[in-house]
This record gives sequence, C-alpha cells and structure tokens, in this order.
Amino acid sequence: MQVGQTRHKIHLLALFTGVFLLCVVLYVGRVAEIVIIAALLAYLLDPVVTAIEVKGVSRTLAASLLMLFILFVFMLFWYTVIPIAIDQLMNLQAGTGSKPALKAIASLEGYIRRHGEAVGLGNISLTEELGKFKTGLIQKIPDFIIKDSVSLLLGCVMVPFIMFFILKDGREFKKYFISLVPNRYFEFTLDLLYKMEVQLGNYLRGQFLDAVVFGVLATITLWALNVPYFVVIGCFAGLANLIPFVGPLVGALAAMVAVVLEQGDIARGASVLIAFVILKLVDDFAIQPLAVGRHVNLHPMVVAIAIIVGGHLFGVLGMLLAVPSLGFFKVVLEESIDTYRRYRFD
Repeated sequence: MQVGQTRHKIHLLALFTGVFLLCVVLYVGRVAEIVIIAALLAYLLDPVVTAIEVKGVSRTLAASLLMLFILFVFMLFWYTVIPIAIDQLMNLQAGTGSKPALKAIASLEGYIRRHGEAVGLGNISLTEELGKFKTGLIQKIPDFIIKDSVSLLLGCVMVPFIMFFILKDGREFKKYFISLVPNRYFEFTLDLLYKMEVQLGNYLRGQFLDAVVFGVLATITLWALNVPYFVVIGCFAGLANLIPFVGPLVGALAAMVAVVLEQGDIARGASVLIAFVILKLVDDFAIQPLAVGRHVNLHPMVVAIAIIVGGHLFGVLGMLLAVPSLGFFKVVLEESIDTYRRYRFD
C-alpha cells in the first residue's frame, strides 16, 4: 500500500514537472531551444573535460581547450565538407530539370496514371507538382535570409557561449542545487542524481555515436554505389537516424530520389533502397547494442506520438529531441521510485 502511494506521488510529481517544463519551453521559444541544445552538447562532452582535468589541468582551461578544438573541427568542416555539400545541393537542384530526371518523372507519372485511378491519383502531374515545390522553395529563401538567418547566427554564437559555462561551472550548479535539499533527502537526492547521470549519459552519448557511425557508413555505401550527392545524403541520413521510424525512411527516400533524378533509373533507386534496409539492419542488431547498450525501452506507439507532438511544436528539432526527452522523464520516474524504496523519510 505504501509503495503504491509513493509511486502515485512520484507519478504526479513527474507529470507536473513535465507540464511545467513544456510550458516554459513554449513560452520562451527560441531562447529555450538554444539553452536545451547547449545543455545537451555540454552533457555529451562533459566526460572529455573531466578526462582533461584529471591530467592536472584546471577545469576552466580544460573547457577552453575543448572549445578551441571544436572551433578547429568546425572550421575544418566548414572549408572542406560544407563546400562539397553546397555544390552537391546546387547540382541536385539543377538536376531536377535534366533529361534523365524528366524521363524518370514521366515514366513514374505514367505508371501512377495507369494504376492510380482507384485511389484518386489518375490525374496527378508530378512535373507540375515538382515545379510548384521548386518555386515555393525559391520564394522562401528571401524570408529565410531576412528572418531565420539572424536567429541562426544568434544560435551559433550563444550555443557555444552557454555550453562553455555549463562545462566550466556545471559542478557548481549541481552543488548549489544539492545545497538546497533538506538533510533528510540529501542522500536520496545524491543517489538519484548519480543514477540519472549514468543512465542518461550513456544513452545520449550512445545515440550520438550511433548517428555518427550510421552517417559514415551511409556515406561510404552511397559512394561505393556511385550515388550522386553522397556527402549530403550520408550526413542527412546520419542525422535523420536519430528520429525513430521516420528518420531512416526519410534518409533512404532521399538517396533513392537523388539517384532517380540524376540517372533516371528507377530500378537503380530500388537497389539503393535495399542497401539502406541492410544498413538499418546492421544498425539495429550490431551498432546500437554496442553504442547505446541498455535502451530506455519505450513503447513504439508512445515514441510515435512523441515524435508527432515534438515535430508539431518545435519542428525538426522537436522530432530530434522527442525521444531523448521522453527517455529522460522515464528514467527519472523509474529511478525515483527505485531509489525512494531504499530510503525511509520518517
């Protein structure tokens, strides 16, 4: 009976905490996104700073060295990979009007018209729809430059700034929080924070490592299959792999569309799709068990709902953070109940 009441109280506390944090994020909008991204990156990289600190270096210097290294990697990426990616994106945009692309579109359009009457797709014009999409995309570019570029620039400046101070003073924040806890809950809080840090840290770092490995393997596979724009699509596939169910499918479709538009060969596009299926199987049965280890074990329906809600509220960023956020609250809830059972607060 006592355990049931305790579990009910913790459920209510977790629910109210989640609703409160959601309201805060919705209210402050872009600022919350910047802080969340900075905190997440700092959380992922905290072991690196700690490892440098163990060598006898002050934490401030360790955090500074790490930020300088990240800046170096970013600049290297900017001057090597980014130009290739931009060039491939421009070629992809231009390739939609090439003869192979038009031939493939016409072939697919004819197939849909022959077999799509039953579902109301008999009169669809892929060429017209593609033209509308390109026109709409071009019209959105000035709006992006005027509105979103300032926000993007602000994020590029503020995320490293906040991230540095979280890496540098994160322990002090934690000590201050613990100092506010009453003595009777002190040991319970320390135990809970430690378990949360271990489980969530391993999970988030494992997911990040899995995305990087999957992106590299996808890029190499696409290059070996002579798929155009393999750098852009490989990087996109790795990032999209963070989104369960939807991400891998979107990455595979992007590669298949690139092949069809560039080479006009639908059969070759199907072979690329098969390659992605094999990659995903390798990821599910080999990479993820090694990188992620113990999963948070969320129900597929709950994951799907979280992705939809995250995408509706915060776009792509919301879809990327939906599962880690859900996993966070699940771990907090489970560890809170488990830890509470070990202590008596009479």
